[in-house]
Amino acid sequence: MKRAFVIVFLAAITLAPPAQPDGLPVEGVELGNVGVGDARVRYVAENSNPDTLVQRLEAKSGRPLGARLLSGEFTVPVVAYDSSPGGLSADGRTLVLIAPRHRFPRATTSFAVLAARTLHVRKTIMLRGDYSFDAISPDGRWMYLIHYTSPKNAIRYEVVALDLRGGRLTGPIVDPREPDEKMNGRPLTRAASADGRWAYTLYDGTEHPFVHALDTVERDARCVDLDWLTGHRSLRDLRFALRREGRELALRTPGKKPRGGGRHGDVRGVCASHSGARIVAEDSVLAACPARRAGRGRLRDQGTSAARAASTSFGGATSA
Repeated sequence: MKRAFVIVFLAAITLAPPAQPDGLPVEGVELGNVGVGDARVRYVAENSNPDTLVQRLEAKSGRPLGARLLSGEFTVPVVAYDSSPGGLSADGRTLVLIAPRHRFPRATTSFAVLAARTLHVRKTIMLRGDYSFDAISPDGRWMYLIHYTSPKNAIRYEVVALDLRGGRLTGPIVDPREPDEKMNGRPLTRAASADGRWAYTLYDGTEHPFVHALDTVERDARCVDLDWLTGHRSLRDLRFALRREGRELALRTPGKKPRGGGRHGDVRGVCASHSGARIVAEDSVLAACPARRAGRGRLRDQGTSAARAASTSFGGATSA
């Protein structure tokens, strides 16, 4: 039997002109029928107003492996301007779809949570307020959302976590040492660790670009400021890539060969105390962890004590 629960926010919402129906409050981002999945299976959602056809496909051939018609309009969520898809847990058991956006802000946001292998709807969720999907924990328990807090400014938001088992909404996920520092900026591209625990996002922040590393298991986050990328002409063209057996997360421009002689930035506080993945930006920009030379890179550890952060690794990374 399909279960449903509703979480309601009482904040007043003022409607604005229509935007693209993509799950993000930005214009010009559409996922189309690319879907989400891995090398074996992909999931696509096609709207046929007022219903949605969800299909499970063999990745290589496109051969249908299963299908289900959902009541209502849903789509595979996108998590960045480059149309990086999201919604599938790393264990392959949970698929989250979001109601497509028709305007910003929207008064309510709806989600459908499916058993990925059977496409059975486990529950539907409606939140009062404007949200977009951000990430999901490897076991499908925690869904992370971007909650837009201003009806007039789409880059004013907070990160919250929803317990898909119990319906508990927690957050915002902030740095307790910098409680007044608000997260801002536009998500440009996304990657995830091989085990699905870490979600890495490159943001074009209002002050400078930064990488947001979200620990989807512990409900913690870290931000690596990339001051030296400010004004980079091809910032929106940068993409993440996995290198050195998961020990290094690289930012590079697709189609361009890496260049030597990059400037170094010291990512301090966490990276110097363990041997986790390094974050590297190429094209004459390099942020390495651990690093020997001091520079302008810094890591903000959000919601994690220094001792805990010291024993936590970024883990291997792979493109979403």
